[in-house]
Amino acid sequence: MAASVLQRIPVVAGVAYIERVRQLPSTFTATLVAEPDHRYFRHAIAVLAGGERVGYVAPEVAVAYFDPLNVHSGTVTCPARRSDYSDHETSGVELFLDFSALPLTAVA
Repeated sequence: MAASVLQRIPVVAGVAYIERVRQLPSTFTATLVAEPDHRYFRHAIAVLAGGERVGYVAPEVAVAYFDPLNVHSGTVTCPARRSDYSDHETSGVELFLDFSALPLTAVA
């Protein structure tokens, strides 16, 4: 999985997940889970690694994938990687996801 091929979908990790994120390998498989009852964002998509939540798909991206993910039967996974230090330093983003092979189509 070359970084140049990855679609760079940002993950909002925040302080609550930083220790889990730091323990992840540089590349891994992420599981996406729609959270329709999330109290702050009705289009929340949790990102899990090894069964543990490590953050959320950035809201501006989640709105396009939430409904297709929420009705999809089965587990949805995608390649993921920890961000480079320069990514984190300039944006605060800790993880990137590759949605290029998702079995879902984003809605406009």
